[in-house]
Amino acid sequence: MNDTIIALATPQGNGAIALIRLSGKESITLVEQVFYGKKLSQANTHSVHFGTIRKNEQEILDEVLVTIFREPHSFTKENSIEIACHGSMYIVEQILQLLLQKGARLAKPGEFSQRAFLNGRFDLAQAEAIADLINAETEAAHQIAIRQMRGSFSSELRELRSRLLHFVSLLELELDFGEEDVEFADRKQLLELIEGIRKHIQGLISSFRLGNVIKKGVPVAIVGKPNAGKSTLLNALLGENKAIVSPIAGTTRDVIEDTLNIKGITFRFMDTAGLRETDDLIEKIGVEKALEKMQEAAIILYMCNGGETFDNEQESPYEADKKAQIYQEQFPHAKVVLVANKIDLRFDAILWGGKTALVAISAKEKTNLEELKESLYQWATKGQDLQNSGSIISNTRHLEALQKTTRALENAKNNLVAGLSQEFVAMDIREAIAHLAAITGDISTEDILGNIFSTFCIGK
Repeated sequence: MNDTIIALATPQGNGAIALIRLSGKESITLVEQVFYGKKLSQANTHSVHFGTIRKNEQEILDEVLVTIFREPHSFTKENSIEIACHGSMYIVEQILQLLLQKGARLAKPGEFSQRAFLNGRFDLAQAEAIADLINAETEAAHQIAIRQMRGSFSSELRELRSRLLHFVSLLELELDFGEEDVEFADRKQLLELIEGIRKHIQGLISSFRLGNVIKKGVPVAIVGKPNAGKSTLLNALLGENKAIVSPIAGTTRDVIEDTLNIKGITFRFMDTAGLRETDDLIEKIGVEKALEKMQEAAIILYMCNGGETFDNEQESPYEADKKAQIYQEQFPHAKVVLVANKIDLRFDAILWGGKTALVAISAKEKTNLEELKESLYQWATKGQDLQNSGSIISNTRHLEALQKTTRALENAKNNLVAGLSQEFVAMDIREAIAHLAAITGDISTEDILGNIFSTFCIGK
């Protein structure tokens, strides 16, 4: 924490501009030794200065802009400085080496953010949200990260902890008056509090499924008999000819994948080989891969023929419904949906009476594709409104801590109902409080911090 750290904050590779960051008590003094321009030690915080970085008075490395941040008015709450230089990797390496020679050291991954956390700039949940914000690829992922970074989730957890602390303090106060047999904590109110908080946390736990979908995307396997229109559907959804379309059965031998953003959720579509018995070795491998992708998928689109005629290879929706039910049992983790294709030829979905959810489309004519996209979104989010759904967790560490909190609260409730001593109840509540505190970093260990910040990029 006493070292002055340095790192390239922009991506590696040549570009117009590169940004080099330093943080630490001596950061301004170090840069001043190689900067020719305004005397940086006399510069105000949040000021920008033009000058040159030089190896010596004669040898100029680059013309730069230097921005000063004086403690505690910086990201890390330490003296910090940012050098904007030209994006040549040669220039960047030379400036880094020059400042390393002056006494700085290379920052570890996430070390700037770790210092910001340790110096009280934000809590641990907010720090993790910074990494999520950097990696956000959709509007929904951005919304979750920005809410958490601004502290709404942390405030929610601190409110829960505060309510529990109030009652556990009363229970522990009773221990000091054990011989006088007095009660400061109303047992009925405590039970109601524990149950209310447990339900609240259970709601947060339930939100993880949606949060994980937003963060990692939704894998969708497009499966069915040969020539059902799987590749045509993929191409229609993506708006480009990604997959080869042919009237010859068995054209698709491998898995073809691409992504599509639907209302802020990323869907990863996987076009697979037609499902049938075959002696063709390569096609057989394709069928095996199709089954593997069904295992990975969160949604399985089982395509069938909604047209007028059915040959031996193709299935009517009613025949496909039986197969879809088998797949639903085989892949219980996924939502299996029938997609009746070629409705430009026949099929009235209004009369559908099968057991599996069905969407009727024409991939060739692009009929009902918007309805299919809306259905995919609803299945993925389970109809939740992302704008008004409150806190959504997407971090596995947070999920595990909340699950442990729930178990501790259940133990407290059971011990309270069983009439056990307040010592046992207080111990369980204290455990629940500790698990909540671990999320925000009010209670943390070096191992946890090292693991979290090691996932950040260098320079952040």
